[in-house]
Amino acid sequence: MIDTVAIVGVGLIGGSFGLALKAAGFRGRVVGVSSSATMQEALERGAIDAGLDLANAAGIADLIYLSQPIGRIVDTLRHLNAVVKPGALVTDAGSTKHAIVTAARDHLKRARFLGGHPMAGKETRGVSGADPNLFRDRPYVLTPGDPQELETEKAKEFLSWIESIGARLVTLGAEEHDRLVAYSSHMPQLASTALAAVIGEESPDAVNVGGPGLMDATRLALSSYELWRDILATNTGAIEEALSAYIGKLEFLRENLRTRAVQEEFVKAGEMARRLRELPLR
Repeated sequence: MIDTVAIVGVGLIGGSFGLALKAAGFRGRVVGVSSSATMQEALERGAIDAGLDLANAAGIADLIYLSQPIGRIVDTLRHLNAVVKPGALVTDAGSTKHAIVTAARDHLKRARFLGGHPMAGKETRGVSGADPNLFRDRPYVLTPGDPQELETEKAKEFLSWIESIGARLVTLGAEEHDRLVAYSSHMPQLASTALAAVIGEESPDAVNVGGPGLMDATRLALSSYELWRDILATNTGAIEEALSAYIGKLEFLRENLRTRAVQEEFVKAGEMARRLRELPLR
């Protein structure tokens, strides 16, 4: 039974997870591990019931939810084994999986680990933006090293809570996850960043005639580099592959501005965009 949940990193994702669990009917205890200021705000928001340090939280938790930046998740996994409650389930919300799953395999021996990545978020950070509906109708990726990892009692209960908060479960291998999100998440972020930077450098007055399209296309440019630094560092190869394909497509469009080939790209792009909007993602 999962009676106590420890959320390590009570920011946007961790805070939203705590709020979502409570809204879905979880009656156990939710404790947080974060800075004192963050834990105070999380308490006021109702995302956690108490704030503890890592050792005390890990010692009592049946489920440990790591929602820190990737580098800190890896570091926590290196130190967690000594303090974790034996038999606990440890999961994470990191945006790349290979480095995290590898760290868990190498360092976590007294508890089970199940990699995770909720495909939800905002361009803002912090528990102040936490939302119990953040995960609703969004994919929630799990990356078990072996399918049997999903069959343990605690894993089944955790999966049940993921479904209860409204997320859509997707199971992938860690490397396949990293390859896919390079295209679906990391490339869009860098494209938005590059677009906003180019306009700011080359034609800053263009913002005076910018419409909703520009607002939509640059929304991700508001994201924090501190959050993205670890993502870029732990998924470099897949991101380079995605960017190369994207740059190649931009070059093709530049070379064919006066040809009907661009029309074909509009048709293909429209088909993909419609397919995306038909999925239960929004």
